[in-house]
Amino acid sequence: MGIKTVPLSRLEAHLRETLSECADSGQTFVIELPDQRLVAIQALEPSEDDGLVDELLASSPAFQSLVAKSKASPRKPFGPSTGGPVPPGFG
Repeated sequence: MGIKTVPLSRLEAHLRETLSECADSGQTFVIELPDQRLVAIQALEPSEDDGLVDELLASSPAFQSLVAKSKASPRKPFGPSTGGPVPPGFG
């Protein structure tokens, strides 16, 4: 596994292809931002990701605050809307 440097313009122009290449090749992609900063993208195997997202979210104060705010807000039903025009194909 190597490292491949990719300009931001290529990532923006060919997002799906670039991410697929990263995932398929196993290489780490380093994206060059215009202001000289760098961002790394690395594919994870499905088995490697098994609790990673849960652990990251559980340890994030910002995410916990967002969950608390959501729990405290009023709930809206998911049923059909009764107060406005129905978009074509949904009525």
